[in-house]
Amino acid sequence: MSGHPHASNEVQSDGQLLDATDRQIIVATQAGLPLVAEPYAVLARQLGLETGEVLQRVAAMQARGIIRRIAAVPNHYALGYTANGMSVWNVCDDRIAEFGRQVGALDYVSHCYQRPRHLPLWPYNLFAMVHGRSREDIVAKVAAIANLLGEHCRSHEVLYSKRILKKTGLRIRE
Repeated sequence: MSGHPHASNEVQSDGQLLDATDRQIIVATQAGLPLVAEPYAVLARQLGLETGEVLQRVAAMQARGIIRRIAAVPNHYALGYTANGMSVWNVCDDRIAEFGRQVGALDYVSHCYQRPRHLPLWPYNLFAMVHGRSREDIVAKVAAIANLLGEHCRSHEVLYSKRILKKTGLRIRE
């Protein structure tokens, strides 16, 4: 770990510890599982563990919310989804949790966040990344979100992506 005087090989997560073995499993899998018939057996061999222990630990971390899900991550650009727009919305603060759930549930929204306003120049508090096959597709999807929010939306904008500078999930180090 780091040279910080309080650094440890155990990480607190929701009141429970993440031990060194769990951390090794996360580090070994964060870029993806091996594309073989028995990926957990390969992982177990790499880490010097039994396959059953790896499976049990992964299930326990998933149950504790440390691992959200295990899934294939398609390259949406290769699938034709080349337009991206970060939509930003000025909605009532007292309804933002409700609106965030509704917007976040849309299949074309990959990320949805509440963020602070920076008045007077930036009134937006709800952010949603919208993906589509074209800019026109994004415009239609943003219009659907505006319709969903209705009168509770005071204003919105779309910030279109120009190019990818970096695209990965969070990576932790050993």
